[in-house]
Amino acid sequence: MNFLLTASGLRNETLRDALRDMLGRPFGSANVVFVPTASVAQPGDHGWVVEDMNRLYSLDWREFDILELNGLPRQLVVDRLLHADVIYAEGGNPYHLARSITANCLTDVFLEVLESRVYVGASAGSMILSRHLTGRSADIFEDATDLRALGVTTLEPPFGLFDWYLKPHLDSPYFHERDDAWADRIVARADFPIYFIDDETAVRVKDGKVDVVSEGRWRFHP
Repeated sequence: MNFLLTASGLRNETLRDALRDMLGRPFGSANVVFVPTASVAQPGDHGWVVEDMNRLYSLDWREFDILELNGLPRQLVVDRLLHADVIYAEGGNPYHLARSITANCLTDVFLEVLESRVYVGASAGSMILSRHLTGRSADIFEDATDLRALGVTTLEPPFGLFDWYLKPHLDSPYFHERDDAWADRIVARADFPIYFIDDETAVRVKDGKVDVVSEGRWRFHP
């Protein structure tokens, strides 16, 4: 399984090069599917989604698909995922994305598909892979409001692939509170490893090995 877990998508050439390397061929000979599901649960202006989608589209894929996980027949979702070489999960509300995967019985499908494809996450799309995506972690990371907005207070992680958690948008101008003091408060409460990454950084998982690719700043707390 190969993962490129970003905070804000493929914002720089270092991240794009990392994806090319993981894919093993030019973007123009590959299909990508863009999954916007997490974003639809996020209130307010969605210009950031359009910007990120356009950035991805501009890489000139052989085929660019958009797939919402809710409301379609399950087999149609499965077929569209299987048709892609790269699965790109957009940001937004990670709890909505996680619940959409489990509610539509897509966990096993995703795990099967990801055996031979590259997964790119942006923000929420990167966060859902941790076994620590739970109601408890929502409290630890001070974002329980996003979980309660869905009418629930508990959550089962859809995959639980990693024993570490990725928290995006360190130093982001759009998340003014996410500075080092904020990260320090979280580390003091958490009992699991955390990657804090800024918008120019990604955690890469390639053939089971984890490293960081970045043109920005990141922190890791084991």
